[in-house]
Amino acid sequence: MAKKIEKTNAARLLDKAKISYNLIPYEFDENDLAAQHVADSLGQDIAKVFKTLVLHGDKTGYIVCVIPGDKEVDLKALAKVSGNKKVEMIPMKDLLSVTGYIRGGCSPIGMKKRFPTFFHSSATEHDVIYVSAGVRGLQVEINPKDLISYVQATVADVATE
Repeated sequence: MAKKIEKTNAARLLDKAKISYNLIPYEFDENDLAAQHVADSLGQDIAKVFKTLVLHGDKTGYIVCVIPGDKEVDLKALAKVSGNKKVEMIPMKDLLSVTGYIRGGCSPIGMKKRFPTFFHSSATEHDVIYVSAGVRGLQVEINPKDLISYVQATVADVATE
């Protein structure tokens, strides 16, 4: 008998908004929270597995950046598109108090507050992408346009190789 997947807050919010998605469980490794591990576990191309990063801008405060798992955030590009002179990753110890999520389980859906959110432009090239469902070991498979619209994100080139 398959283990019942517990609905996360992110999933409940998508249900409420009547947005179609699938919850995809995977085996996570406490010592390897990298997106490549998630992609391998899902049997998916890393370019479709997006990681959610939280940064702090010198003018706007907290911002969220959602980029493909094999890329790095382009701090200069993100600063420019978000209206900041400078942005930097927030300290890991602040992630839970700022977002309500832990490392490896940070979802762009359902953070404690709505922060300006920026998706890498490649998201819209896919029929579906994968983002964290808000806990380690569970991903949301979703149409990127639906997700971008739901979180009111800006699409921009905010990542580098």
